[in-house]
Amino acid sequence: MTDPSQHSAPARVRSDIAHNARVWNYWLGGKDNYPVDRAVGEQVTGMYPSIGEVARADRAFLGRAVRHLAGDVGVGQFLDIGTGLPTFHNTHEIAQHTAPHSRVVYVDNDPIVLAHARALLTSSPEGVTEYIDADAHHPERIIRAVEPTLDLSRPVAVMMLGILNFVLDTDEALTIVRKLMAAVPSGSYLVLTHPTLELGGEGNEAAMRFWNENATPPITARGRAEFAAFLDGLEILEPGIVSCSRWRADADTEAPEVAQFGAVARKP
Repeated sequence: MTDPSQHSAPARVRSDIAHNARVWNYWLGGKDNYPVDRAVGEQVTGMYPSIGEVARADRAFLGRAVRHLAGDVGVGQFLDIGTGLPTFHNTHEIAQHTAPHSRVVYVDNDPIVLAHARALLTSSPEGVTEYIDADAHHPERIIRAVEPTLDLSRPVAVMMLGILNFVLDTDEALTIVRKLMAAVPSGSYLVLTHPTLELGGEGNEAAMRFWNENATPPITARGRAEFAAFLDGLEILEPGIVSCSRWRADADTEAPEVAQFGAVARKP
């Protein structure tokens, strides 16, 4: 992939204001970002130095969760909502390396992500990888669009990593999750991460205010009780709701805690 600042931007792309997908890409060491994204990313890092660790821990959590579900559990379908820009260890790469027959649908509505969808639309010969241009605020459209790539009569792993924090109204965020999980059958899974001002994240409050004044879309943190509400009615896998860096991390090392909740739960 190349730096988008070296090319003309698609019509919907705003290169004059930082955008979460591109700033996140910058924190992960990617090159698909503009000078404004790097400037905001640096400012946030100065205010909250561990933000890069949060981004890397979230990515590592994704890998562990997908490997567990594709390998140990045998889930063969993944719906990754809020994909972000492709980088290392994407969902389809991990799932199809673990179980080559895996079928993966990515969902995002960022035009830069759409421009790079080609990088996501690769697949093992046995599996399928697809991309949908849709907004997480409209779960009904997502549900309609995933078929026939995904068979909603069979278990699906619904991945929502760092996306519900951009749905500012908690009731709306809960409704989105419930509609998505209502559309998938028993034996499906919900995989979530979400930033918090707990777990040592208190210093992130000023950085979030800066973000909301200088970047898009606006973001909100949530506490443990609010995060747990997204999992109501589901069976939460061990080790429960923890910092995403510590969800089934290498037992031989003590992973540093980051201010990002992570959990995986099964629909009974």
